[in-house]
Amino acid sequence: MIPARPMPVRLVLGSTSRYRAELLRRLCADFEQCAPGTDETPLPHETAPARALRLAIAKADAAAEGLRDALVIGSDQVAELDGLILDKPGTPERARAQLKASSGREVQFHTALCLLDTRDGRRHTHVDHTRVRFRHLDSAEIARYVEREQPLDCAGSFKCEGLGISLFEAIDNHDPSALIGLPLIALARLLRECGVALP
Repeated sequence: MIPARPMPVRLVLGSTSRYRAELLRRLCADFEQCAPGTDETPLPHETAPARALRLAIAKADAAAEGLRDALVIGSDQVAELDGLILDKPGTPERARAQLKASSGREVQFHTALCLLDTRDGRRHTHVDHTRVRFRHLDSAEIARYVEREQPLDCAGSFKCEGLGISLFEAIDNHDPSALIGLPLIALARLLRECGVALP
């Protein structure tokens, strides 16, 4: 492992997500955010974990363009129900449909992370897997939830850091921050591997 040294000149989060920014602030307050502008079109026959990792790498690569002394973070999350990828719903109707399909069932969330060190070009990657077991939800519960929290930009149509936690029977994972969108345990490890002293 590289000896610990001060944070590089720049730490860049390749995402405009406020959820990921809030999580990253738990590790460090001084970072930049930028929109990577990544094409998220799915590839044919691509598995959910592979899609998450491909997009995390693509976001880090795009955000790192032109940087020479930075650590750049890319992350992506893909939800999966019985092998079917659940995209961000975008509309209340699709959010209600996703939650109805998930009712009483288990949904897997694959949260990928790429830390690109522009000093040497190395990519450090990790994929976290979380299983969420939903309660049996009736139509009124689903409608109330979507109306109150508007989870239209969230894979799986919920926000577990908010009222979404009331939809579940159980969560099975190694890192609770991964379900929100950025696996901090893995990120802290990767930052240490790049020579950043944490805590």
